[in-house]
Amino acid sequence: MIKRSAELILMAEAGALLAKVFDALDTRVLAGTSTMALNDFVERMIVDELQARPASKGQYDFPYVLNASIDDVVCHGMPSHDDVLRDGQIVNLDITLEKHGYIADSSTTYLVGDVAYPARRLVSSTYQAMWKGIAAVRPGARLGDIGHAIAHYAKAQGYSVVREYCGHGIGQQMHEDPQILHYGRPGTGLQLEEGMVFTIEPMLNQGKAAIRAIPDAWPVYTRDGKLSAQFEHTVAVTRTGVQVLTLRPNETPLCVLG
Repeated sequence: MIKRSAELILMAEAGALLAKVFDALDTRVLAGTSTMALNDFVERMIVDELQARPASKGQYDFPYVLNASIDDVVCHGMPSHDDVLRDGQIVNLDITLEKHGYIADSSTTYLVGDVAYPARRLVSSTYQAMWKGIAAVRPGARLGDIGHAIAHYAKAQGYSVVREYCGHGIGQQMHEDPQILHYGRPGTGLQLEEGMVFTIEPMLNQGKAAIRAIPDAWPVYTRDGKLSAQFEHTVAVTRTGVQVLTLRPNETPLCVLG
């Protein structure tokens, strides 16, 4: 669970490479592009340009390098040649990358073309909620502090938090202990220590938190058909606070990092 300084250096390298992938996606015109084309673009960049491994491919028999979750898909959307992104949609792209045996995990919900205000507000609020959780990370804090910060903010904005999926420890394995819930009570749960590395990845719904999962299939939907958005960063607990390992070069942190 606790990463040594040498391990943290390798995880920071993986995180910086993954940030480059999202930087490249930021410049692409998404409308008119299939989610499979995005998958293939990301795979070529990770393997050929960054000399790394797409860690999601083959994990739990998942055959692709990213999840592409459109509109009311909460998570685990599978890339497809038939899913051509249209103006006005939102899509979450969730990507993992392994370098030197260590894994980074991050996701962004993109606006496709001209998106209506309610969807843009959901996306913006979900991004803010992730940062509320990150701001709660420091030695001595509790996991419940992270979850409370996210859920309290989401509720104030009029959104619900999906409870079935959570953040997770990460390192040489994609999913390690502990689980990072996106709801909770302050002052409860595991105490954070320097060297812990985990993801914070809240999923916020426009409507109710209830989800609809298809048995033996990957996509998970909102039960009421309303929109869902997600953002994710991999973070490390430092001596004085938190380091965001997957921070983009052009991204301004919405909290003080330490």
